[in-house]
Amino acid sequence: MRILLKTFGAALLGMAAAAHADITIGVNIGTTGPGAAIGIPTKETVLMWPRKVGDQIAHYIVLDDASDVTAAVRNVHKLINEHKVDVIVGPNLTPNALAALDAISMAQTPMLVLAASASIVAPMDEKRRWAFKMPQNDSLMARTLARHMQKTGIKTVGFIGFADAYGNSWWEEFSAAAKENGISVLADERYQRNDTSVTGQVLKLMMRKPDAILVAASGAPAVLPQKTLVERGYTGKIFQTHGIASPQFLQLGGKDIEGTYFPTGPVVVARELPQDHPVRKVAVDFVERYETVHGPDSATQFAGDAWGAWILLDDAVRRAMNQGDHQPGTAEFRSALRDALETTKDVIVPNGVLNLTEKDHQGFDERAAVMGVIRNGKFSYAAE
Repeated sequence: MRILLKTFGAALLGMAAAAHADITIGVNIGTTGPGAAIGIPTKETVLMWPRKVGDQIAHYIVLDDASDVTAAVRNVHKLINEHKVDVIVGPNLTPNALAALDAISMAQTPMLVLAASASIVAPMDEKRRWAFKMPQNDSLMARTLARHMQKTGIKTVGFIGFADAYGNSWWEEFSAAAKENGISVLADERYQRNDTSVTGQVLKLMMRKPDAILVAASGAPAVLPQKTLVERGYTGKIFQTHGIASPQFLQLGGKDIEGTYFPTGPVVVARELPQDHPVRKVAVDFVERYETVHGPDSATQFAGDAWGAWILLDDAVRRAMNQGDHQPGTAEFRSALRDALETTKDVIVPNGVLNLTEKDHQGFDERAAVMGVIRNGKFSYAAE
């Protein structure tokens, strides 16, 4: 497996040895494999991170886990044991993040995850004390989606999702949200991220004749069920999750995804948000930074989460450094950083406002979710 390793900070400036207070941040993401559509914009954003975090020179070490669970765990051990990182950012896939919990809890190293499922940080236990999460919980997005469906007259829904933790989480959260909004979920079908056909599952869904179908998937693999539904003549509405917001999804989906509704973080539709939206200023600022480097309409939910990770760490590191005479590279600093992350208050990031607590290591509220729609081949704001 090809591993990407890049250090920034003092080395980037040609400086000699690292100062005593320098911070080492390990980043483990899948820039190859089925999750690459998520991992690539994440890595592109990491390359944009400032050279300092909390006024301390930062060294960033980036590894590719190839979207593989075993590789993700191996990389996390490498970052902890060989590179002695103070904090890990990633993984960006739910199964990989769940698999890394044992390693970070044993090493008592905080991990700022870029994957979606709430199961990464809840229910809180000794392992999850060291895990924090940037993307919105599926429960928040599922509620936003179910309310939209109810308002637009959807009564019955068929479900097709990944046969892994992402799909399982969405099934549980959407089923609950649908029930609260008087919507019946008629069927549950699953598929693997690397499948090349879902015809059997789609035909079973269509036999139930639901008003709408929800595809609970992320990145490029989320296109397959929708294209199959269109090819087979399904005429109901098709919804997706917030995991689709990447240029690859638009490119692969083409005309077959036009008109698709999906819950999303504010950054995806930043410029179209109401002027008084509390996240708009920070979201637009990031979008403009990102598009300056990568071109128009290139910013994604995943890129926004990665930029938010730096904002969160910048705030937490400042506070951790003020909690005592403990230096980066020590167990005491890692513990202080964990505590600082857990007490984050009103930090605005491109996808919401963070308020973290001992019981909530995600921290977003309703300000972190809006409805989007694919219009003219672009992600657009769907005003409710």
